[in-house]
Amino acid sequence: MDLRKLKTLIDLVSDSNVSELEITEAEGKVRIVKASSTPSPQHTVSTAVATPPAVQGAMPVEPSVAPQVAGHQIKSPMVGTFYRSAAPGAKSFVEIGDSIKAGQTICIIEAMKILNEIESDKSGVVTQIHCENGQAVEYGQPLFTIE
Repeated sequence: MDLRKLKTLIDLVSDSNVSELEITEAEGKVRIVKASSTPSPQHTVSTAVATPPAVQGAMPVEPSVAPQVAGHQIKSPMVGTFYRSAAPGAKSFVEIGDSIKAGQTICIIEAMKILNEIESDKSGVVTQIHCENGQAVEYGQPLFTIE
């Protein structure tokens, strides 16, 4: 399932009275459950994307609260490990001061042994990189600031 679509579904469940949403597609199955025992919404995402289809993993996803920063923040669409380049020792996708375009790959987040290319949702100039290479990131955590 497309990462943008997954993030949109999580946001919709978070902002609505729906407490549980389950969608099955050819690539797998996604189930989003909003926990009601805590003040902040918690989501459980269960997805089957690997072959064979019997492989399933569940990971709790909790939005993090970030301080207000000038400019547009590109946030992590998932929990995983942040990588600035495609391979160890390779050139980083973006550096501070680089002009980027919407849809351009800016980093990789590894989740459940799958490397997910993260694309910019807006054009601009990178003014800040919030994560170190190899750092664990959470859903909603700021990765980059662009202006």
